Amino acid sequence: MRALPIAVTAAAAALMLTACDSGSADKKDSGGSPATSASSTVCAIDHIDFEVGPANTAPAAGDTGNVPVTLTNHGDKCTLDGFPGIEVHDRARGTEVFADKSAKPQKLTLVKDATASFTITYVRGTAGDAKSLDATSLKITLPGAKDAQRFKWSYGPLAGKTGPDDLNASVSTFQAAGD
Repeated sequence: MRALPIAVTAAAAALMLTACDSGSADKKDSGGSPATSASSTVCAIDHIDFEVGPANTAPAAGDTGNVPVTLTNHGDKCTLDGFPGIEVHDRARGTEVFADKSAKPQKLTLVKDATASFTITYVRGTAGDAKSLDATSLKITLPGAKDAQRFKWSYGPLAGKTGPDDLNASVSTFQAAGD
């Protein structure tokens, strides 16, 4: 006798799941697609103002420096999910600065006029050294955005671990800033 209630319960559960799936499909078809909603919240770089520095510049080769970057959202509410994309460029090439291995990416929502920040940490290299990158510019991209902003790099050459394509530098995750 116990088998009958269990079978009925399983059939009822299957019907309930089918009803839930059907409801979800209707919402997606009506333009409420989760993918559409998520992509519309990506922070557009043309709505963001950046302030690079003031830096705690590494004074000599082998010293560590920090370059804080603050961004302010002047558009609609948007989300930063992950790490900023950072490249430093010399006159010939660009080299990616990778995320700090100890940092965990986080999702940060910015309302209009809200601010966030991140930090680029680097070891200063020696100008002209084969292992260093004599950086002249900085390129920043935001997670999910296609466009980039470029800034002057005036904090000295960056040391490479094995060469200029493997920099001794990292970037932190986004942090809420301001009030």
